[in-house]
Amino acid sequence: MSSIFTGTSINGLSNTTTNETSKSILGKDDFLKLLVAQLNYQDPLNPMKGTEFSAQLAQFSSVEQLSNINESLKQSMDANYLLTSSINNTLAATIIGHQVKAYGNSVYFSGGDEPASLSFDLGDTAATVKVEILDENDQVRRTIELTDAADVSRGEHTITWDGKDNAGITLSKGEYSFRVTATDSHGEPVSAETYIKGIISGVRYGSTGGILLVGNLEVQMSDVYEILNQ
Repeated sequence: MSSIFTGTSINGLSNTTTNETSKSILGKDDFLKLLVAQLNYQDPLNPMKGTEFSAQLAQFSSVEQLSNINESLKQSMDANYLLTSSINNTLAATIIGHQVKAYGNSVYFSGGDEPASLSFDLGDTAATVKVEILDENDQVRRTIELTDAADVSRGEHTITWDGKDNAGITLSKGEYSFRVTATDSHGEPVSAETYIKGIISGVRYGSTGGILLVGNLEVQMSDVYEILNQ
């Protein structure tokens, strides 16, 4: 732009206002208004040269083209999102009754004598494995220590929890979380990843897409990493 804007006020638009609004992005309409205002308030004794005007028209054309490209990309991304959501929703309805494995550390205790299952994957053989069950306030309610070779070997494991806390009192039914820590014979940590495993009993559709119902737990489609036949 020409330096005619420096130290002047155009329709109440001063340098101060320009500085305050510089944090926002100017669109093609704003750019056109500035160009028209510059033409209206240029010095008649020192008008803008034709080359300068042509350069600014080229800049306006570039801004308009970039704005159109941005809008086209946005529409394309929205269409891809809708297509992906539609595919995921259709897929979710076809896998009801299948067994699923998904990333997560949630566990549901239904109360009474029916135990809950806790699944985890050890990256290597460990000497000891500690499983902690936490309530909704992240307070540890039960600690289970595993030392048997079958429970600490490398690979996937599933153990049961009777729903009791460390004092032997049965907790109320509901959703809990669990974490697993493991160490080898030298006391070095062994990687342990928790996951949710169960049968898909239904699908619920929300704003984020299809949500799988695994028992009493809700699992996002994006968290699923394996689907198995019964």
